[in-house]
Amino acid sequence: MIVGVDGSASSLEAVDVAAREAHLRGAPLRIVHAFGQAPGHLPTGGPTWSPADHGLEPMTQGVLARAEERAYGVAPGTAITRSVVAGEALQVLEIESRSASLAVVGSRGLSGFSGLLLGSTAVRLATHGRCPLMVVRGRPDPAGAVVMAVDGSEAGEAAVEFAFSEAALRKAPLVALHVWNTWSERAYEGPGDPLNAMVADVDHLREAEQHLLDETVTAWQEVFPQVAVERRLVRSRIRPALIDASRGSQLVVAGARGRGGFTGLLLGSVSQALLHHAHCPVTVVRGKE
Repeated sequence: MIVGVDGSASSLEAVDVAAREAHLRGAPLRIVHAFGQAPGHLPTGGPTWSPADHGLEPMTQGVLARAEERAYGVAPGTAITRSVVAGEALQVLEIESRSASLAVVGSRGLSGFSGLLLGSTAVRLATHGRCPLMVVRGRPDPAGAVVMAVDGSEAGEAAVEFAFSEAALRKAPLVALHVWNTWSERAYEGPGDPLNAMVADVDHLREAEQHLLDETVTAWQEVFPQVAVERRLVRSRIRPALIDASRGSQLVVAGARGRGGFTGLLLGSVSQALLHHAHCPVTVVRGKE
C-alpha cells in the first residue's frame, strides 16, 4: 500500500486511514513524498537528483518522520517504509501504484499534491493508476456501512469485488446501491432533467433494474457469506443519490467507468460532485485489464 504525503493536515489524515487499511490487510505501508520536479537539464547518465543535494533533506525527512510517527500510532505492528521521490506528484503516484494494492491520498494538500482533486488531475490518477485509489474526505472517523455503486457493467466487477472485500475486512454491512431512472441517456443530468421520460412500461423497467442489482450481488454473496448486504434500488438522479448515501457511511466504492447511470463517472459533473461533496472517503476502482 502507498500513501501520498506533503505535510498538510489532509495528507496526515490520509496517513491515519492508510495505516488502518494496511493493518486490516496485514500489508506493509509505503509513505511517499513527491518533491517538486527533478531538474530537466540533467544529462543522461548523470548523478541522480536528490533533496539532500539542495539542502532540502531536513525538511523532507521532517514531513516523512511526522507521517511515519502517526502511522505507527494508528497501526503499531505495521511494516512502514518512507521515501522522497523527485518528480511531479501525480506522475510519482502513478508509478508507485504499479506495485501497490491500494493508493491513499487526502482531498486537499500543499506543494505537489495541491489541487489533487481539481480538473484533469483526479481523472488522470483514477483512470491511469494501476491500483484502487482511496480519497480521504468527509467527516472524521466515519462509521456505518460500506456503500457500493452498482451499475451492472463488466468493468464494474472489480469495484464490486473490492467493496465486498472491504466490507469483510471492516466487519461492516454492505449497501449495494443501484440508481435507476426513466430517461434514455442516464449520464445526462441537469436542472431540467425529467424523472419521467417517455417509457412505455415503468414497472417492467423497475423489474429489470432489480434483476440487474440481484444478479450483481448474488454471485459475490456466495464468495463473502459473512457480509450482510442490503440491496437498495433507488429511482433518482445519480449525483444526489450517491452523495446522500455517503452521509451515514464509512466508505463509498465506485468503478472508474461503467454504463447506464454511472457512465463516465470520473469524467463529468457526477464524479466531481462525489469527490468534492461525499461525506466519507471514496474509493475508485479500475476494471481489470
